[in-house]
Amino acid sequence: MDSKVKKFFKVILSASVVVLLLISSGCGGSRQTLNVFNWGDYIDPQVLKDFEEEFDIRVVYEEFDTNEDMYVKIANNSGKYDVAIPSDYMIKRMINEDMLIPIDLSMISNYGGIEERHKRLPFDEDNQYSVPYMWGTVGILYNTTMVDEEVDSWDILWDSKYEKQIFMINSMRDSIGITLKRLGYSLNTKNEREILAARDALLEQKPLVLSYVGDEMKDKMVAGEAALTVAWSGDAAVCISENEDLAYVIPEEGSNIWVDSMVIPKTAQNVEAAHQFINFLCRPEVGLMNAEYIEYASPIGAVREQLPEEVTGDIAFYPGVDDLQNSEVFEDLSDTLEIYDRVWTEVLAR
Repeated sequence: MDSKVKKFFKVILSASVVVLLLISSGCGGSRQTLNVFNWGDYIDPQVLKDFEEEFDIRVVYEEFDTNEDMYVKIANNSGKYDVAIPSDYMIKRMINEDMLIPIDLSMISNYGGIEERHKRLPFDEDNQYSVPYMWGTVGILYNTTMVDEEVDSWDILWDSKYEKQIFMINSMRDSIGITLKRLGYSLNTKNEREILAARDALLEQKPLVLSYVGDEMKDKMVAGEAALTVAWSGDAAVCISENEDLAYVIPEEGSNIWVDSMVIPKTAQNVEAAHQFINFLCRPEVGLMNAEYIEYASPIGAVREQLPEEVTGDIAFYPGVDDLQNSEVFEDLSDTLEIYDRVWTEVLAR
């Protein structure tokens, strides 16, 4: 199916499911309710509908834009969510601050289908509080008609010949993180001198940057509005499916390997339904629906086996362990977060 037609039907389907969820919220007051908090456009809407129908549980679905927004809302108890899907470093922070309920893996019968490489990760070494949902990398998405050289280093984002042809992600951890990797430092450094060096590099780069972008980056890159951008691998896959001139690479200095996982906040009102939902999302057939819809890498082995070779064989999107030797998972930086916040504020303000 033509990618534009496919995208059109995705939008129609998403809108239809939202309408159905809203209609269902106004009736059947005796039904159980499950409150889910997730990133934008990060689940196949049909999955929510299927869960509602199978379990007779009404899903109230809300989206967030950043891990930090999600954290503030849950920390302030301004939303009683039963399931949330934050990223690695934020999960560690929530564990440290006693914001999560341990997950009873005896209720997650599909947990065994998750590949071992995605278990016992640094942010949850005992697999107590989280179940992997999707994973991927941060790299460079570029237009091959506008970039005629090999792209293998973060340095290209500092090349003056691409002035005002570069997008950067409006994300503190990602933008500072890739800059630290470019400088040869860990993206989890707590060394103030190294963090300030990243600030200086970002300020040096700023005149070259067209804008700092969020989700709108996908449409802009597909439309050819810039030559290069920092991108999450799944977003890059979506863009490439809609514009064959685009390509994605993980720079040789290394990058971030991110893992978004399902957790149960302590504010949860329906813990049993939360376990049912997490287990449902771990079903291979449901995982495949989500992987095909959002085009991110699934941690479920059976999903990988069912995807086409051109997807799973592309190391940019399904890299092997050896392909990620220089890459790292984000860690919680609570004790130095103030420095990162200050540096990012300076970069955006100047």
